[in-house]
Amino acid sequence: MSIDWSGRRLEVTLGNPAHGGFCVARHEGRVVFVRHGLPGERVVALVTEDRGGSFCRADAVHILEASPDRVERVCPIAGPGGSGCCDLSHATVPAQRAFGAAVVAEQLRRLGGIEREVVVEEVPGGAANGTRWRTRVRLAVDAAGRAGYRRYRSHELETELACPQIEARAYEGLAERVWQPGSEVQVVLDADGTQHVVEIAPPPVSRTGRRSPGRRGASARRAAAGAPRAEKVIEGSGRAVERVGGRDWHLAATGFWQAHRGAAQTYSDTVGEWAAASPGATAWDLYGGVGVFAAVLADQVGDGGRVESVELSRRAVQDGAEALSDLGQVRFHAGRVERLLPDLPAPQVVVLDPPRAGAGREVVAAVAAAGPERVVHVGCDPASFGRDVGLYREHGFELAELRVYAAFPSTHHVECLALFTR
Repeated sequence: MSIDWSGRRLEVTLGNPAHGGFCVARHEGRVVFVRHGLPGERVVALVTEDRGGSFCRADAVHILEASPDRVERVCPIAGPGGSGCCDLSHATVPAQRAFGAAVVAEQLRRLGGIEREVVVEEVPGGAANGTRWRTRVRLAVDAAGRAGYRRYRSHELETELACPQIEARAYEGLAERVWQPGSEVQVVLDADGTQHVVEIAPPPVSRTGRRSPGRRGASARRAAAGAPRAEKVIEGSGRAVERVGGRDWHLAATGFWQAHRGAAQTYSDTVGEWAAASPGATAWDLYGGVGVFAAVLADQVGDGGRVESVELSRRAVQDGAEALSDLGQVRFHAGRVERLLPDLPAPQVVVLDPPRAGAGREVVAAVAAAGPERVVHVGCDPASFGRDVGLYREHGFELAELRVYAAFPSTHHVECLALFTR
C-alpha cells in the first residue's frame, strides 16, 4: 500500500543537516527532510512532496522550540512557500557555515571515504549579514510577462523582486516592464558597477510541442554552452567587465562568471598557491571558462611553458582568448573535456572546475593517466565533489589540502577547493 503524507502536518525534532539544505527528522519510521529549520529545533513540518517509500520532503512552517542560532529572516521572499533563493537566511552566519561544513564532512565520509574536519571560510565582498554579495542573477518570466524567482521545486514564480543577495539597484526598471512569456532575464552588476539587463528568448519548441529544457536544474555554464538563444540587450551594453588580479575580462553578460563578487579572486589565489607550476612546465586548465585560472598558470610556467585551456562554450573561449591575447603560452580549445584530453601534452599540474555534476569517472581516470604531480579541483556540489574525491583516491591520489568557501551566503551552497597529490 503506497504512502502519501502530502499536505500532512507533523511535529518533529530536527537532527543533523543533510545535503540540499534540509535537516533530517523521523516520524513513524520514515525519514522527513525538512527545509527552513535548524538542527535541534522542534517544529511543525508541512509535507510538501511525498512519492512514497522511506522518505518525504517538508517545510518547517511553525517553530515550537527555536534554536539559539535562529534569527529573523533577512530575505523577505524566502521561507516556506516562497522563493527558492535564501534557504538559510533564518540562521546566523556562523550557523550557516557550520551547516555547510557538516554536509561537506558527511559527503567526504560517505562518498570519498575520508574523515576530515571541515571549516567553511568567508569570501570577501558581501555584507556582514550575508547579503549584497551577488553580481548576477537570472530571472524567469511567467505567462503574464512578469520576471521573478522560481519557487522551490516549482515552475511558479515569486515576482516580488526583493531578494537581498544582489543590490536593490539591480532590480530597477524590471517590474515595470512586460517581458516575453517564457523568456529569462539576466541582470549583471559588473566590476565597474554598470547594470546590464538582457532578455533571453524562450528555448525552442520541440517536435512534440514541448520546450527543450532551460536553465533550471542546470549550471549557468552549461546554459551558456548550450544551443544559442536570441538575446536582446535592454540596459547597458550586454558586455560585462570583470576583474581579477589587475586583469580585465570583457565577456557576454549572459556568459558564465562566478556569482559572488569576491569568488573569482579568492579561488584564483588558492589555485595559484596550490598549483605551483614550474617555469617551462605544461599545465591544464579544464572547464576553463574565460581563462581566469589559465592566467595564473601562465604566470607560473612563463613564456617557455604551456597552458592548455579546455572549455565547452565557444563564446567563453573567444572571450578568454581576447582577454589573454598577450599570453602566447595559453592555448584555448573549444570542446568537451573528455574528448580533447587525449590530444593534450602531458601536464605537470591540472586545474579543473567542472559543472555541478562534477568531473566523473571518465575524466578523473584520464587526468590520472596523464601523470600530473598535482591536481587542483574545484567543486560546487558537496555530493559530486565527495564522489570525485573517492575517484581520485582510487587512482593513487591523496587529498593533501581542502578549503571550503561560503560563496553563496544565506544559502546551503558552498564551494570546495581541493589539492590532490600522488
